[in-house]
Amino acid sequence: MGKRLLIYISIIFIGCSHDPYKASNKVYKKETKDLSNAIRQQPADYFTSQNTGWVGTVNFDLRKPNFVIIHHTAQNGCPETLHSFTIKQSQVSAHYVICKDGTVYHMLNDYLRAWQAGLSKWGNNSDINSSSIGIELDNNGFEYFTDPQIASLLILLDTLKTKYKIPQENFIGHGDIAPGRKVDPNWRFPWKLLADHGFGDWYGDTSSVVVPAGFNNYQALRVIGFNIRDSIAAVTSFRRHWLQDSTYKPFDSASEKILYDLSLKYQ
Repeated sequence: MGKRLLIYISIIFIGCSHDPYKASNKVYKKETKDLSNAIRQQPADYFTSQNTGWVGTVNFDLRKPNFVIIHHTAQNGCPETLHSFTIKQSQVSAHYVICKDGTVYHMLNDYLRAWQAGLSKWGNNSDINSSSIGIELDNNGFEYFTDPQIASLLILLDTLKTKYKIPQENFIGHGDIAPGRKVDPNWRFPWKLLADHGFGDWYGDTSSVVVPAGFNNYQALRVIGFNIRDSIAAVTSFRRHWLQDSTYKPFDSASEKILYDLSLKYQ
């Protein structure tokens, strides 16, 4: 499936007589070259003491992406998003953008750090950008996602999961890691469909689930990964993801069973 994805991405540029992103591609190449030069500058002669020195280890590799963060663009079409990600003023980026027709744009090497998660937290990880791949779906936040778009997303997720051995539970949304600040990929996103394909968690049949006495809802949210500093925002984010409900409501018996069933996976 990875080979199919690469072919799919490649055909975007076939037959194009003019590349509107020639200038931004040039900047990209220059900045990656600058990063390479920065790496080569170490070891450097910056030691201030004769008792220090450099011994190069032979055991290292590139950063390993361990999360995938899914967004909606909240913009009006792929051209607007591609423009935003190719100008310095925006200060935002993502590794991939998927348009409504299923076209996939690869915008940043997977091993590099995109500026997509912002101020966020999941579990004990407070620097999501450094360990994640960001995927933006062309969607203004008030519409359903298209079938071609989701089909391309599933192919891409399968490629990333296989290549980087990303755990199933580490496919999450921007709204999950930034409750109260972000809502994407919005309540219309088909999280259950993704979970059925192995990307993200979902709950099972809760009809026979018995929530034990003293079960702490907020502690369970924290165990799953949510930052519960703003408890209302955390509950709202949970409901958006697993109940497809974008409004805040206190836990009732049905939603508490779902939360309990999910929390068992993390214990």
